[in-house]
Amino acid sequence: MQTSITLGKFVKEFELENLTPHIEFESIPLTQKYVNRPALQLTGFFDHFDNTRIQIIGRIEHTYMRRQTSETRYNILDKLFSFHIPCIVFCRALEPFPEIKELAEKYGVPVFRTPDGASELYSEATKWLNTELADRITMHGVLVDVYGEGLLIIGESGIGKSEAALELIKRGHRLVADDAVEIRRISHKTLMGTCPELIRYLIELRGIGILDVHELYGAGAVKASQNIDVVIKLVNWNSEEIYDRLGLEEEYIEILGNKIVCKTIPLRPGRNVAVICESAAINNRQKRLNPENNIRKRLNL
Repeated sequence: MQTSITLGKFVKEFELENLTPHIEFESIPLTQKYVNRPALQLTGFFDHFDNTRIQIIGRIEHTYMRRQTSETRYNILDKLFSFHIPCIVFCRALEPFPEIKELAEKYGVPVFRTPDGASELYSEATKWLNTELADRITMHGVLVDVYGEGLLIIGESGIGKSEAALELIKRGHRLVADDAVEIRRISHKTLMGTCPELIRYLIELRGIGILDVHELYGAGAVKASQNIDVVIKLVNWNSEEIYDRLGLEEEYIEILGNKIVCKTIPLRPGRNVAVICESAAINNRQKRLNPENNIRKRLNL
């Protein structure tokens, strides 16, 4: 199923001025992650034109259209509006042409205006739409920010994920999500995790109940979102299993088509999971900053 958001949400996010208040726009769906600055379209070339994108008019497009005759301008804009685009946004508080308002009425296409520059709006809108329309999945686990690294702690129910997260919070790290982690695929290299609004900044401990981390530990103990860099998989210790003791070869887990480094941590009495998680985070950070594996060199491997 294709992800979509409403145009109303986009307008609210970027505080756009509505120039066609009588045209309903709140429920218009947006499904495209990118916006468009019509260039060739203003010359009449519409081959491969994606009409699902928001159209942005900057100073260059406005100047070009101003130099056209009223009849030429009307014909080009009529063709543009006939594709039933989601909306048109005029940047730098530029004044729309009379033909724009007439055609907006004819085709029911809303027109907006913003004081921001076209390049700025193009960049910010693309970034925001890529986040909002990204492929997503909800996973059972805990997401914490440890030394700037996003650690997704997973494992079977009751194994101690929330307890490990609480210990990390007490050691100065930040909680992003507990129990349910919403993961979005921002790019082929980036996964971003957030928490559902209903349980944001809450953590559940068996025997204690639900704790409000923001209230108990302050704003510095929580974070709204975090890129996922390492997956920590907690498992019960099995003496028959062979666990990695050198760390020379990375293990990966695939989430939404992206490969993420995965560390399997066997649990048994006496093992401090929080310290192990901190070590995994700082080790991953060191490997990224210094790709050469010094351990391999020292062992002559």
